[in-house]
Amino acid sequence: MAHSKSSKKRVFIGKRNAARNQAIRSRTKTFVKKVLAAVEAKNVDEAKSALSVAYKELDKAVTKGVLKKNTASRKI
Repeated sequence: MAHSKSSKKRVFIGKRNAARNQAIRSRTKTFVKKVLAAVEAKNVDEAKSALSVAYKELDKAVTKGVLKKNTASRKI
């Protein structure tokens, strides 16, 4: 258990950041699944629009430090 004020704060911030990172990671997975589902259904227009949105979400995750650049490039 944390004793000092700063260590208590670091525990709180770590939990907050972990929750944010998990939400962003989950959101990117959802958009990637939408792209793959559209490709499986052979729906070209929907796949193109979903792909651009997925790229945008992956780029945001890289910018926020949730994913590394090379990891994001492998996702689709």
